[in-house]
Amino acid sequence: MDTRNSRYARSRARGAIKPITIAVLAIVAGLAILSWIFIIKPHEDIVGADAGGHPSTPVAATQQAAPPVNVEALSLNDLLDEARKAMNQQRVISPAGNNAFEFYLKVLQKQPGNQTAADALRETFPFAASNVEQVINQRDFNEAEREIDLLAKVDPTNYTLTILRSKLDAQRKTLDEEQQKQLDDQRQADVAAQKAATDKAAADQAAAQKAAADKAAAQAALVAQQQEKAKEEQEAKAKEAATTTETASATNAAPAGGETRDAIPISTIRPRYPATALRNSQEGWVDVQYTVNVDGSVSDITVVSAEPRHVFDGAAMDALRRAKFSPALRDGEAIASQQQKRIEFKLSTTQ
Repeated sequence: MDTRNSRYARSRARGAIKPITIAVLAIVAGLAILSWIFIIKPHEDIVGADAGGHPSTPVAATQQAAPPVNVEALSLNDLLDEARKAMNQQRVISPAGNNAFEFYLKVLQKQPGNQTAADALRETFPFAASNVEQVINQRDFNEAEREIDLLAKVDPTNYTLTILRSKLDAQRKTLDEEQQKQLDDQRQADVAAQKAATDKAAADQAAAQKAAADKAAAQAALVAQQQEKAKEEQEAKAKEAATTTETASATNAAPAGGETRDAIPISTIRPRYPATALRNSQEGWVDVQYTVNVDGSVSDITVVSAEPRHVFDGAAMDALRRAKFSPALRDGEAIASQQQKRIEFKLSTTQ
């Protein structure tokens, strides 16, 4: 290939590229200038160059506390100055009476065609809507409703307002449900506490009544035992005296060959009524077998049968141990002898 032709082709290609590059650079420069004129510069005019604040920045508490301004007394320029100042301090839509939205709306009310106010409201609308959403999430419903109404004066057909109102209604409903649930839980807790207190009072009263009844029954059984013991001692003394007299008379009258007879009790065999049986109003009997010794004492006591079993056995055996006998005689001489006796337990005898 001819090298001269190749160098010529390359030279023509480089020459063709230069105009295209210049044209692209010119277009980029033009777009930059247009962006500055129609976008960046108006926004800087709105926000202001003093503090360089951005409307999307969360509003500080001290700025929210700014006092209301008498907008009716302000001129158009004063309103624009107050609006720029509010934007610099991030008071986009709050507090009420001292925020950029209200100042710009007042400007439009005085001068409907004011482009600065209209552009500022349009550009800051999304930031103000974001602020409203934060207020809704904080459940400051009255403030949120005020801000939504303020946004509606700027762009009443904006779909964002529908979303914000839906969120506001949903949060209100959620709060109502939470409060209702708290009330229901508290009511249930109160009912449960009242029932527990009532049950405890009833249980305490029943326990107190049972304790009083048991105490009264125990006291009645103790009194009955004491009365029975005193009566038994009196009868025993009287019986012993009578038996002693009879024995002496029989001895004196006995023939010279001596007397033969069975053992004779010289005291009443009166058992003590068991307290348990007395409380349960039980009656019964016990057949016992025992030995009367030559000195009149009793030993070898055994229970032959009883009804009911094991209820009166101890009381019957104890009564025989306390009994006194005149021993059996054979030709006038005392001898040990066995006897069997049924001891009955009846409630009528305890009265």
